[in-house]
Amino acid sequence: MGRRTEYLKAELENLKAQGLYFAERIRVGPPDNRVVIRGVEYILMCSNNYLGLANHPKIREAAIRAIEEYGVGAGAVRPISGTTDLHIEAEEKLAKFKRREAAILFQSGYVANVGSISALVGDEDAIISEELNHGSIIDGIRLTKAKRLIYKHLNMEDLEAKLKEAKDSRRRFIITDGVFSMDGDMAPLDKIADLADKYDAIVYVDDAHGEGVLGDHGRGIVDHFKLHDRIDIEMGTLSKAFGVIGGYIASSKEVVEYLKQRARPHLLSSALNPPDVAAIIAAVDLLSSTDEPLKRLWSNARYFQKSLVDRGFNIGNTKTPITPVMIGDEKKTQQLVGMLFNDYHIFVQAVVYPWVPRGTARIRFQPNATHSIDDLNYVVDSLTEAAKKIGVLT
Repeated sequence: MGRRTEYLKAELENLKAQGLYFAERIRVGPPDNRVVIRGVEYILMCSNNYLGLANHPKIREAAIRAIEEYGVGAGAVRPISGTTDLHIEAEEKLAKFKRREAAILFQSGYVANVGSISALVGDEDAIISEELNHGSIIDGIRLTKAKRLIYKHLNMEDLEAKLKEAKDSRRRFIITDGVFSMDGDMAPLDKIADLADKYDAIVYVDDAHGEGVLGDHGRGIVDHFKLHDRIDIEMGTLSKAFGVIGGYIASSKEVVEYLKQRARPHLLSSALNPPDVAAIIAAVDLLSSTDEPLKRLWSNARYFQKSLVDRGFNIGNTKTPITPVMIGDEKKTQQLVGMLFNDYHIFVQAVVYPWVPRGTARIRFQPNATHSIDDLNYVVDSLTEAAKKIGVLT
C-alpha cells in the first residue's frame, strides 16, 4: 500500500532541507489577539482577522440563530435548491456596501477567482496579469485558452506595452490584486483605469486584502480610489476582515447574471451554508454602521510599523496593515520564526518560496484591531532580541 507514491518521500525531505516545508500549528479557540496551542498561550500575529470580527458577539449570534432556523448545511448547489432568502439578502447587501449593481456569492475567494475568470474570458480574448497576482488568479487564468501576458509589478509602462501587444484580441482583461498579500503594497488603480479607458480593457480587481481595510467603512480599494464607475469587476473575500468564509463578485447586473449561468462553482458546488451566510450579513451590517474596528486596526498598524522601522527592520513598501519583515534567507527566516514561537510565544509564519521568489523570504506580521499596545511592544522587543541572536539584525 502506497508503494507507487513513495517518490513523494524524497520530495518532502527536499522541501525540509531547503527550509520550504510548512508545519501547521494546531490552535484552539477563535483567532483573536491570543490563541492557545497545546495548552500554551501565544500572541497571534499571522491572522487575516483584521477587524476581530471572527469572534464578534453579533456575528456569532447571527450564525447561531441561522442554525436554529435553517440547519447547518445548504443541501444543494444554488441553481437546484441551495439558494435561501439569506443568500439573496447577503448578495443585495454586499452590492449596496460595494456601491455596485449586483453581487454573487461563492464558496471562497479562491473559488470566486477561479470560477469567474474561467467563465468570463473567452478563447479569443487576452488577459494582462500582474506578475505578483495571487495563485487563485493564476489558476483561473490557466483554465482559459486566452492569450496570456504578464506585466511587471506596479509598472504602468509595461502594462501599456502589453495592452498594445493585445490590441488585436477580441477583448482585453487587466487582472490585478488590489493589495498584494505578501508585500502590503497597492495596485495604482487610478493609473490602471486610465490605461483601461485608453485601450478599451475590462478591469478585474482581486480586493481580498483591501476589503474591510481600505475605503469608507472598509469598502475596499476601489472605494479608496473612488473608481466605482471605472473598475468593471471586483472580487472580494469574506474570510479576512469580514471574519467569516466565502467570496463574491460585485459588478454590473449582466456580469453577475452571466456568472450565475456559467460559473462552474456556482453550478456544481454546494452553496455556502446558511449559518455562514447569516454571519456575512451581520458582518456587512456591522461594517456599514461603524468604522471603530477599522480605526483601531490602522492605529495599531501604524504604531507597529513605525516601531519596527525605528529598530532597523526593513518592512518593504507596505501601504497597508500587512507588515513584511524582510529577511532574505529561507533558513534564517524559518529559524527566526521558530525562536519567536518556542522562546517568546509569538505565533507568526515565515513566507518563503513558492509564496515569494527564492531569496526574498520574510516574516509577514498582521497586526489587527484586537491587539493591545502592550502586545505590539512585546512582539517588537522579542523580534529585535531574537534577530540579534542569529545575526539578522545588528
